[in-house]
Amino acid sequence: MTYIATFYSHFGAIRYQRLCKQEGYTAITMPVPRNLSSSCGTCVKYDAPEMLMDPNHDEIEQIVLVTDEGYEQLFKAENS
Repeated sequence: MTYIATFYSHFGAIRYQRLCKQEGYTAITMPVPRNLSSSCGTCVKYDAPEMLMDPNHDEIEQIVLVTDEGYEQLFKAENS
C-alpha cells in the first residue's frame, strides 16, 4: 500500500522519512499534491503493509492512503 504523510515542518518530514527507512520501507520526500494541504509543502510518500504511526512524532499533519479514486484520510492531527 502507498501512503502520503504531510507535516507542519520540513524537519518533521525528514525525520519521518528516516523512520520509514529504518523500518525497511521505501520512502521519498516530495512536494505535497495539490489535493492535500500542508503547512510546510513537503510530504513523505512511502510503501508499507500498514500505516506507520510514531506516537512521539508531533509534526505529522495527516496521513492518507493513496487509492485508485484518490486519497483516503487515515489520520488527521487534532490541532489542525
